[in-house]
Amino acid sequence: MQSKAFSISVPFQLSLTLLASLWIVATPGMAQLTQRSRQALEKEKKQNLEKMGQIRTILTKTASEKQVGLGQLKALNQQISAQSEQINLLNKDLRLTESEIAELRENSNILKRDLTKLRAEYGSMVYAADKRRQQVNPMGFLFASDNFNQLVARYRYMRQYSDARQSQVRQMNNIQTMLQTKQQATQRKRQEQKGTIVAKVQESKKLESLKEEKNEVVKTLSQKEVELRAELAESRRSVGRLESMITRIILRERAERAEREARERAERVERERVARVEAARKAAERRRAEEAIAAAEKAGEKPAPTDVAKVERPVEPEPAPKKADERRNNNLNDEESALASSFTSSRSRLPWPVTKGFISDHFGRKAHPVLKGIYVENQGVDIQTNPGEGVRSVYDGVVQDVTNMPGMNTVVAIQHGDYFTVYAKLRSVSVRIGQRVKARESIGTVATDKNGVSEIQFQIWKEFTKLNPESWLQPH
Repeated sequence: MQSKAFSISVPFQLSLTLLASLWIVATPGMAQLTQRSRQALEKEKKQNLEKMGQIRTILTKTASEKQVGLGQLKALNQQISAQSEQINLLNKDLRLTESEIAELRENSNILKRDLTKLRAEYGSMVYAADKRRQQVNPMGFLFASDNFNQLVARYRYMRQYSDARQSQVRQMNNIQTMLQTKQQATQRKRQEQKGTIVAKVQESKKLESLKEEKNEVVKTLSQKEVELRAELAESRRSVGRLESMITRIILRERAERAEREARERAERVERERVARVEAARKAAERRRAEEAIAAAEKAGEKPAPTDVAKVERPVEPEPAPKKADERRNNNLNDEESALASSFTSSRSRLPWPVTKGFISDHFGRKAHPVLKGIYVENQGVDIQTNPGEGVRSVYDGVVQDVTNMPGMNTVVAIQHGDYFTVYAKLRSVSVRIGQRVKARESIGTVATDKNGVSEIQFQIWKEFTKLNPESWLQPH
């Protein structure tokens, strides 16, 4: 009787435990993977929304003064780009939500199958137990024991059997609760999906509105071809003047470093020459002293103390030639070389030259936004920002030039070893040539042009090589 009862209860208990264990082990891994994808997507959406907000804020502040111009067109292009990116992120959101719903639905189906199986097993067990109870009275089974030890064993068995049934019911209830939780989560995800679809429709309408506004701006600008060509010619002259200025600075710094290195080399050579002459003089004195000692000893006389001292004093070794400092590049001294190395290691981590703003024109060669067949080249990046926004140095360095230039307003050039950062289109400047500045230290404020656009031109050079600032600035 006892073994037969165990043959029903124990396998059922193991079946429930196994199913619950498989669910607990398998689910967290999938959930964590989905959660990481969701967190990454939400972070992207938040960053893009902040970017869109900055663009809108900057344009709103200058809207009362802004006339139709290339600055407005560049800002619209960036708005359209950010708006398109937002729609792409919403599409990713929809795909991820659909994947999450499918995963929840699959998990719910697994739970339903497990629960159905467990209920069937539990029903069979209860039916079998009830059938045996009709055949054998539990109290009779207990008191029909042959001795006291058998009575205790049968009592323990009946207690364990009762506990097992209660545990089985609790586990089924747990699975039922898990199933309800999954179903509720599925409903929430479906509501979120509906909200995302609504948001996508709204963002798509905004995108179409922006494209229409851009077409109107392009149409207006196309009617000003002569004016645009004149502006382009003046812009190219300004770019040329700026490039010439930076080139002169680099050539001047290179010449000064070469002169400094030549002077140090000459001083080093002179020191070595003096050391060689002194070593030769001391060697000659030593030889004369040795000859005097030898002559005195031959004559049976006592050598003079001064001669003995000259012989006993060791000759100082000739200084070894200095090895070239491998860190020195283009005649940089130790401080400049360390600064250049530190700047290099800060790639993609430099702070922006303005705290608020967006890149309105990217680095490199591209087609003119209005004039057909015309290409323009940006040697840095244009960053639109708020009127009067403060401009700051992106790294420690030395101010090498502060120049007022037609088409570029005031320009500040800062040296960082063999790197140079250039800040053009400033209204006012708070630094002077030769001044040492720290990263994030204020150097001036941005200027606003005749069309109401507040924009700085930012460049990074390594000697004569122009670098793409976007790969050096931290994500913004």
